[in-house]
Amino acid sequence: MNNKIVHHMSHTDLDGYSCQLIMKYTPYTLFNYNANYGAEVKQTLDLVLQNIKKSDDKSATILITDLNLNADEAKWLNSEVTKLNENKKDITLLLLDHHSTGEESAKKYDWYFLDTSRCATKITYDYVKEHFEFDEPKWMEKFVNIVNAVDLWKMEQRENFEYGKVCMRLISETRELNKIMFAQADNNYKLSLLLKAVKYIDEENAHIILDENIHKIKKGFFKKDQDDTLDNLATKYVVELLGQAREEKTIYYKGYRGYLSYGVGNTSIVGNGFLLAYPEYDFIVDVSYRGTLSIRANNTVNVALISKEWTGGGGHPNAAGGRILGFKEQYRYDKVKTQIEKIINEKESVAGDLEYKKEC
Repeated sequence: MNNKIVHHMSHTDLDGYSCQLIMKYTPYTLFNYNANYGAEVKQTLDLVLQNIKKSDDKSATILITDLNLNADEAKWLNSEVTKLNENKKDITLLLLDHHSTGEESAKKYDWYFLDTSRCATKITYDYVKEHFEFDEPKWMEKFVNIVNAVDLWKMEQRENFEYGKVCMRLISETRELNKIMFAQADNNYKLSLLLKAVKYIDEENAHIILDENIHKIKKGFFKKDQDDTLDNLATKYVVELLGQAREEKTIYYKGYRGYLSYGVGNTSIVGNGFLLAYPEYDFIVDVSYRGTLSIRANNTVNVALISKEWTGGGGHPNAAGGRILGFKEQYRYDKVKTQIEKIINEKESVAGDLEYKKEC
């Protein structure tokens, strides 16, 4: 491969992340993205193209694995890459997938490789071995066969199938980090879990041993100094991530400084932890995927009034909530922030100043 920069978009399951695990053993500069089907695919591809346009790099490869594109998506992507190349970029497209629903697109574009007989991880592994520089670790082939067995549901391959089921759950039930708010950290987390998992594949009853060690493996990712519960370790890690992104995620309302998060949840613990760590903030608001607001403060502003003005909601001075009518679920943080800032701009002129009131 000539291009040394790879923007790699993959699915959000074991097969998808395993494709990205394989690419870790190539010498290229990798930018990983993960998307589920539906509108998330187009929004994520749009982000990939946006990042390429902003970059000074003239050449790059867009690699898509374990995701099929429908006819409209493939046509749009092909057109966008053609425009980039006409504008003095050198962008290569490569899609490696096994879902038969992509057959129409695969027949039309030479960059679309489809093989329904193998999972995407095995397709990627075989392709990388043949076409890319690849420093393959000794466990890789066995791991690829494990993913292939569980993804294609080959129950007759019992040893691989059982281990694959545990690996599948390791990914699907890992929700400590939010992949929209903390895309890179979440991707690193899941790949690190898989790297820990492969250490057990040669053990007797490997699937049972991995199952028993999942909690320990997760804690190991978040633990720095002192030990604690997984919840507490993860909360501290999330608060630090929120703090690192303050410049991008700060909002203002009537002179008060707020922090906008999306889909983080657990606002009472995470939100209050953030306000204690960063006392320069007056409030933090978390928007759920369905458009519900959860707002927290620490005796500096009455968030019940904020919730009332924004959504007609309410609550207590330090803890309130509401629901945004007409909220459109998004798969990119910047699009959520645009919706909230529109509300802020519309409500900024509401008469009266916000005050914190001691009584509930």
